[in-house]
Amino acid sequence: MKTLKDKSNRVASKETEKLWFDELNMKEAKKAAKTGEVVIVPVGSVEEHGDHLPLCTDSLQPEYVALEAAKKTKALVAPPLRYGVCNSTRNFPGTISIGFESLYRITRDILQEFIRNGFTRILVLSGHVGEAHMAALRLAAQEVIWHHERESPGKRPRIMVCSDYDFAYELKGKKFDEKDGHAGTMETSRVMAIRPDLAKRKGKKSFPKLPRFEIVADPERYFPTGVIGDPTIASAKKGQMTNKYVIEKVIKLIEEMKR
Repeated sequence: MKTLKDKSNRVASKETEKLWFDELNMKEAKKAAKTGEVVIVPVGSVEEHGDHLPLCTDSLQPEYVALEAAKKTKALVAPPLRYGVCNSTRNFPGTISIGFESLYRITRDILQEFIRNGFTRILVLSGHVGEAHMAALRLAAQEVIWHHERESPGKRPRIMVCSDYDFAYELKGKKFDEKDGHAGTMETSRVMAIRPDLAKRKGKKSFPKLPRFEIVADPERYFPTGVIGDPTIASAKKGQMTNKYVIEKVIKLIEEMKR
């Protein structure tokens, strides 16, 4: 099948036709809202992932999962938000971190606008799992839900906020090392499966000991390679297995929201 790829790395084909929300026309958007389609909002970051993975690693993963899940459920995928709050990696080259308030406000506005357009089932799916980052997303969703709390139960919007790693990390201790983390075996494998052209090498093994409770100004001195785990044993096969597992979990969330 012939496909066309635009500058945002979207691939145009019969499989992805009518899955990207912003590729709909206004009549199609109105119809989708009326039929109660679920909207997936992928959120990522521009963040270092060692010297072997791209800065868009946290964006590639949820966007891929969202699109694959949408193919099976007829959900719509919103334009991705590719910036996030990156506190522990902000001093590494290439990391572009935005403030908590910035992420909270733009997420709140995006959610509210989808609801204003008639979409009442929304899944916010983040590939970045920083605590402040996830807190900003959840706070935004909570405020939007509170704004509609006086509506009847049948008309209130439903919003779910999660990371694809809420599911992927269920495989720790089974398929991956319990200590595997940022840019390690799992994440490197997932990128190798999604965009092998961007996984240029396998990086170096690193299991640093990070301070558990202390707030530090220079967290990078505890893991100077920007890696937590062992990317040297990563493989596309492991990535495909992990992605399939995550996609199945996200499909179940979407089906639950439809009920």
